[in-house]
Amino acid sequence: MLRHLLLPVVLWLAATPLAAQTDTAPAQPTGAPVIARKDTLFYIHGDLGPFTPAERAAALSRRIEDLARDPLAKGADVRVVDTAGVTDIRLGDVVVMTVTERDAVESGFPRIQVAQQYALRIQEAVRAGEAGASLKSILLGVVWTILATAVLVVLFRIFNWVFPRLYQKLESWRGTRIPSLRIQRLELLSANRLTDTLIGTARILRIVAVVFVLYIYLPLVLSFFPWTRDLSDRLFRYVIDPAGNAWSAFVAYLPSLFAVVVIVVIFRYVLKFIHVFFQGIETGAISLPSFHTDWAEPTYKIVRFLVFVFAAIVIYPYLPGSDTAAFKGISVFLGVLISFGSSSAIANVVAGVVMTYMRPFQLGDRVKIADTVGDIVEKTLLITRVRTIKNVDITVPNAMVLSSHIINYSSTAKEGGLVLHTGVTIGYDVPWKQVHQLLIDAASRTGGVMKEPTPFVLQTSLDDFYVSYELNAYTDTPNIMARTYSELHQHIQDAFNEAGVEIMSPHYGAMRDGNQVTIPPSYLPKTYEAPAFRLFNLGGAKAGGSGPAGA
Repeated sequence: MLRHLLLPVVLWLAATPLAAQTDTAPAQPTGAPVIARKDTLFYIHGDLGPFTPAERAAALSRRIEDLARDPLAKGADVRVVDTAGVTDIRLGDVVVMTVTERDAVESGFPRIQVAQQYALRIQEAVRAGEAGASLKSILLGVVWTILATAVLVVLFRIFNWVFPRLYQKLESWRGTRIPSLRIQRLELLSANRLTDTLIGTARILRIVAVVFVLYIYLPLVLSFFPWTRDLSDRLFRYVIDPAGNAWSAFVAYLPSLFAVVVIVVIFRYVLKFIHVFFQGIETGAISLPSFHTDWAEPTYKIVRFLVFVFAAIVIYPYLPGSDTAAFKGISVFLGVLISFGSSSAIANVVAGVVMTYMRPFQLGDRVKIADTVGDIVEKTLLITRVRTIKNVDITVPNAMVLSSHIINYSSTAKEGGLVLHTGVTIGYDVPWKQVHQLLIDAASRTGGVMKEPTPFVLQTSLDDFYVSYELNAYTDTPNIMARTYSELHQHIQDAFNEAGVEIMSPHYGAMRDGNQVTIPPSYLPKTYEAPAFRLFNLGGAKAGGSGPAGA
């Protein structure tokens, strides 16, 4: 307690010589003034590190104003702590100011005495805030509060007048000035739904306006009274400080944003050049040895993807917060998530790239992939789509295509022709030369079968009851080979029936006595009759009789 009473006396005695000198020899003040409550406390002359006297004075003025509004600071002790080269003025545990040797030289007194004088004036400025709670200030606060409340009431009345009319106006526009939201023939939002959305948005806007006005009104009223000014400042700073920090961060990010824009523009023109280059390869204007023109488009897509990846790597350091631990952690998490979740997709992409340069098939080729036969209608890095002869589209993942055996019927059909082959078995009683000729005649009648090279027949086996013949014919239209096969089989039947040769196999059984031949009646002579049954007695003698009645 005694220390609290003696400290102002000691500070006054320490400052007496300087005050006497000031009174006896007034001089024009120099340096940067420290101002608190529109009063100049003293002047700062020297630099402190990178801070100029003006910057030090402005910061100290703001600090004294903050301390004057802090009730805890008003009762704190002022201490002068001398260290090597500087002297600190402390208010409690807070360093209010640092007095340098340059500050003391300009004053003409030792640094410790100058610091003690500054400490006394700082303490007086901080404690002067207690006198602010005068009757006059309280009355003024009440008057300003009444005015602010009146403005608040007027604003609320304006809100109560404007927003209900806005709701009515939007309701009257339902289906007239507020049409349905459409994209061509697709209706995204009906007129009723869109009107309800606009009315709901207006209601939310009213709530936001009321909250904003109340948030401005409350700190404003609190700032009218000395006891609540600190709370008012805190309420204001809840919004002002984040907004200021966001603006400062945006201004600080502008150089990085400019760098990102430059990088994007550069890579944009790089991609245009790459596109023109590969387009020239595709059209034949540019030729590269051993590089097929159909490789141009998939290679362009791969190069474009790599360019995008490289651009992302270059831009990454310029993204806001890219060097923070949170950003890096999220990046690693997303990378692991994508790696585990897209393993099959990546396998399909790799298989698609491999097949692009293997060239096992092209668009429009007739192929057989595993058990699927059809024409290739689409191939991407992920899937291959096959349209079967039944006009059914089957989507096959590229990884499955690459792991399956692929039969391409069209790869050599245009050059040497695809060999269609079918088999037939004929008994030994028919000369093989006649069978050969009949099969070749049937092939020559079939549409889709090439004249050159000429069809040929192979005898594949000599079995117990028949000979196996294989007809081979060339076609350059593999996409309709199912139809060609059907027509070929029809002509084989016609040719053998016309020649009176029965196709009795495989494993065809009949009782020749009394049975009509298997040749259709349209190919038989008009006088043809089925032979009668012949019956024999047990002794082997012919019993006679004919026809079904005799049987």
